[in-house]
Amino acid sequence: MQTLKRQVFDANMDLPRYGLVTFTWGNVSAIDRERGLVAIKPSGVAYETMKADDMVVVDLEGNVVEGRYRPSSDTATHLALYRRYPSLGGVVHTHSTHATAWAQAGLAIPALGTTHADYFFGDIPCTRALSAQEVAEAYELNTGHVIIETLGDVEPLHTPGIVVYQHGPFAWGKDAHDAVHNAVVMEEVARMAWIARAINPQLKPIDSWLMDKHFMRKHGQMPITGKSETGAPEHFIFMMNQPVCSGAIFSFADKPTACSACQPASQRRLSRRRKTSRRRPELPTARPHRRWPAAGRCRSSG
Repeated sequence: MQTLKRQVFDANMDLPRYGLVTFTWGNVSAIDRERGLVAIKPSGVAYETMKADDMVVVDLEGNVVEGRYRPSSDTATHLALYRRYPSLGGVVHTHSTHATAWAQAGLAIPALGTTHADYFFGDIPCTRALSAQEVAEAYELNTGHVIIETLGDVEPLHTPGIVVYQHGPFAWGKDAHDAVHNAVVMEEVARMAWIARAINPQLKPIDSWLMDKHFMRKHGQMPITGKSETGAPEHFIFMMNQPVCSGAIFSFADKPTACSACQPASQRRLSRRRKTSRRRPELPTARPHRRWPAAGRCRSSG
């Protein structure tokens, strides 16, 4: 476990180095899937005095296996995510300024440019508010549950972060360092979105074809969540704060049209050839075929 504890310690020390935490407002964990054990930052220990041996090891039920300190108060949230999503190897929680501001505003961080698209496929969603009962009964565990509720069955590494309403950002990755990397990017794109919207309040989301290009160029595939009732693949396209199912997303002149990811490659090539003989007309503004909540998971239309 020493290797895992050292990895988690180093990742935690990256948080103040990248300006993501003030005082002890943050934590990183990583999991050893073979052993079913998680190493996480201890609660309330200052970064200036923290050592690798101070990392606390717990099992997936939260029982302390190794360590002299209490594990982070957010441990139950981390464990809920590890139990639900086998692809996760590291989780990080911070109160970084700009991402937390979007969380406090109750808004998803909009996908406005290619920096965002390189890492996050669509808006970075915002969860719903926790109820008084959820906070009173098991606050940290229910924070994990509301994150899972918002993400649903998507592959979390395709949008490796979320903002929890009135709380702050959580990010994740293949390991602890990847999770911190994604947390740094999330804070940066949150700041960019805030500045861009201040410059141009009417700014629209990044064009879907540019989003597709940048994400696929970096990750090699389009996020797929499964099959819809019609057998068509489903994935997330976020128009402003509205995730919509891609079986029939866009309506141009009231005619539902599949997005570029759902359209067969041969059809896309044929479509492009047909358009080369004349100047491509300017398409009307895309509008969602069906409206969805501000933060939620893609559902098949029916």
